[in-house]
Formats: sequence, C-alpha cells, structure tokens
Amino acid sequence: MNLLIDASRLSKTFTLHQQGGLTLPVLDDVSLQAAAGECVALAGPSGAGKSTLLKALYGNYLVQRGSIRLRHRGGWLDMAAALPHEIADARRHTLGYVSQFLRAIPRVPALDIVAEPLREWGVEADAARREAGALLARLNIPERLWRLPPATFSGGEQQRVNIARGMIAPRPVLLLDEPTASLDAANRAVVIELMREALARGAALVGIFHDETARDAVADRVFEVPLANQPEHRA
Repeated sequence: MNLLIDASRLSKTFTLHQQGGLTLPVLDDVSLQAAAGECVALAGPSGAGKSTLLKALYGNYLVQRGSIRLRHRGGWLDMAAALPHEIADARRHTLGYVSQFLRAIPRVPALDIVAEPLREWGVEADAARREAGALLARLNIPERLWRLPPATFSGGEQQRVNIARGMIAPRPVLLLDEPTASLDAANRAVVIELMREALARGAALVGIFHDETARDAVADRVFEVPLANQPEHRA
C-alpha cells in the first residue's frame, strides 16, 4: 500500500474563552490513512468533527496531539508540526483542497483564479489559461463569464470555479469538503468524473460527502469519525 496520508492519534479541543473557559473536545485519538488511488469518505453525525479533521489535514487547524504525515517531495512532512513555509510548499505541490466556499481576490477574472495553481507550478501564462478555460468549459461555465470576477456569479457557478481551481493541478492528495454541494445533476456528474480521473492517476482523496450519490460513486471506504468526549469546564 502506497500511503500518502498517515494521520495518527489526533486530538483537537477548542477553548471558548468568552464562555468561562468551556472546552469543546472535537477530535479524540483519531487515526486515518489514505493511499494512492483511494478515496476515503468521512462520515459521522453533525458535530463529530469531520470538517475539523479535514482542516487539520490541510494545516488550517493545529492539533493538540498526534501527527499528520503527508508524503511530500519524496519524504514525509508532519503537517501537525510543519513550519508555515513548509505548509505553503505542501499546498502548492502536494495537497489540494476544495471547500464549499470560494475565497477569491475581488476583480480577478475567473480564468486567472483557476489558472493560478498552474502558474505556481511554472506553467506559462497562456498555456495555464488555456487549461483553465478547458476545465471551466467542461464544468459548464460559459465563456462570456471567464473574464469576469466570480463574486458576481451564482452559488453553483462559484462552486464550479472553486472545483476547477482546486483540481486543475494534478496534486497527489486532494481534500474535498462537500464538492458537489449547490450543483445540479449534470454538473455533479462532471465533478464525479473529475474525481474518478484523479483516482485513476493515483491521487488520494479524503472528503466529506453528504451527497450519497457522489460518495457511492467514488468512495472506496467510509471512515466514521468517532465522537469526542462531552465538553468540560476548565478548572
């Protein structure tokens, strides 16, 4: 098994300082692995910590305990202990992320937003834009919108721009937070096809899929995120 993610014994607690130091354990001794060509679907009730786990894998959340080993540049990088420049390098070359929300610089055209990950890889600007246009067309974004900032787009169009940006560079690991949310059946089918293509080239996918059709189409296994202990007041 060619592991690309090896997360071990993760624990994450949030402290609500404005609530008398109330602590909210979200992850408690959680371990997760994902191999090349495998899609792992995170499952569990609301509040189980699925989104927290995904954000911890991406380096957005710092865990209090455990390691998150990512296969990066021929070795292992512990995202739980990595320095900011190491996390940025991992995101640029190894670790992609598709969230439910598009966060883009205002007034930047959709075409350039999608092309940016390829530009960071050193792809020439015109070639990167051609690939971005091809992917936007595949996701049914009309060409008349490519030169416009996506802040003016509909929710479904913004989500498709987000998907295109997250998936245009063939990174080895892809994290997905509800990738088919806000999409109709036709566009959901395109995204499922893109995920299958990523798996076929050997990427490891870890995602949250409330859309059971999408989950069943791509997931190799379901990982139940265990509920952490009940919150306690800090002494």
